[in-house]
Amino acid sequence: MSRPRFAFLDASHGDENTRRNFRRELDADLVEFDVTEGHLPDHFDYDGVVVTGSSSSVYWDDEWIQNLLTYVAEADARDIPLLGICFGHQVVADALGGTVEDMGDFELGYSEIQRTTGDDADDLLAGIDERFTVFTSHGDAVVDLPAGAELLAENEFGVHAFRRTHAFGVQFHPEYDTTTAEEIARSKDFLPDEQIQGVLDGITPENYDAACEAKRLFDNFVAYANTVRADSVGSAA
Repeated sequence: MSRPRFAFLDASHGDENTRRNFRRELDADLVEFDVTEGHLPDHFDYDGVVVTGSSSSVYWDDEWIQNLLTYVAEADARDIPLLGICFGHQVVADALGGTVEDMGDFELGYSEIQRTTGDDADDLLAGIDERFTVFTSHGDAVVDLPAGAELLAENEFGVHAFRRTHAFGVQFHPEYDTTTAEEIARSKDFLPDEQIQGVLDGITPENYDAACEAKRLFDNFVAYANTVRADSVGSAA
């Protein structure tokens, strides 16, 4: 089977780390769209849709955000597999009827996440330990899941992964390498210096190696998209 073709909806405001990280982790052909500049696909002929992180908030009244939400909702209605990361996770949740709010706090650095479901074959987190390490960077959170959605993982800051049918979201950043983690940490100059330094001190080879376990979810999503594609071709035959 040929590699799947994904619409890659880049909400990172031109951060080159984003393109590099996702191209490294996703074994798929990515058709890129800078959604912050108002660029979106004009069709839905893709095997999946991936929405990236962003420094924006999903509840802002920016035209590009509203257009992105509309596209994601339509893709979901067409049963196209969706994967949202951080801001993208919040976009998927909001587009499907969930609620995103400012936490009044900021989770930054390597954290432990607890899975809340078993290891089903088509689970986004299949093969990942019950407790696992990830890099996080967010001040917003999904506070209400969409109707019919299943919680997949959480920690003390709230929802970290969910699924509804073909749509998946994760709050953390499995795509990050240590270069990206350090740049992101240093950019959060609104946080106390001691908090930022603590995060920087935690960007170690050991923590990065532990966090690499969560990268498995990218292969799981590609495999899931391939299954959906094969099922669609079979039902049309």
